[in-house]
Amino acid sequence: MSPTTTGMAAGAVLSFAALIFGFWGFLLTLVLVLCGAVVGRVIEGKLDLRGVLDALSGRRSSS
Repeated sequence: MSPTTTGMAAGAVLSFAALIFGFWGFLLTLVLVLCGAVVGRVIEGKLDLRGVLDALSGRRSSS
């Protein structure tokens, strides 16, 4: 299993209890799974956080 898959599974497992609480639990699950996927991509080296932060702050453009 790749680190991305592992991160997403960990987020899903950790947020499973939140599903008991309905819609807000679903939103929490979504956020935790996305966070797990991002962490997994960073660990794999497929996502450069510095580049993402620079692009979001306007320091770099995509062109």
